[in-house]
Amino acid sequence: MAHAKTSYVCLPCRASYKQPYHGDHDRLCPRCAEPLIHVGSAFAPPRRRDTAAWRTLSVLLNAGVRFHKSCCGGPGYRPRTLGEVRERMAYARRTGEPFARALVRQELP
Repeated sequence: MAHAKTSYVCLPCRASYKQPYHGDHDRLCPRCAEPLIHVGSAFAPPRRRDTAAWRTLSVLLNAGVRFHKSCCGGPGYRPRTLGEVRERMAYARRTGEPFARALVRQELP
């Protein structure tokens, strides 16, 4: 049986690639030769022209948030706009909650 494919992203090129996962080793972007970021199998890339969505994705990935499937229906909540990210950053600063956890929280209290 073939290995399932997972997504890798190049932020400078705003490109996503589905490739088989053969363990944790470096993969390079075929366009710019920069390292690709393993984002998970439940990732749906934004359109290349949507710079705001790619900025939001960059914040999520740099905070350590990934898009792996959970047992029941996908990776869970992920912010889609910079406004949502700013709101969650303010919440994290106010409460002391780790930034990555505040980003994926379903609802803010």
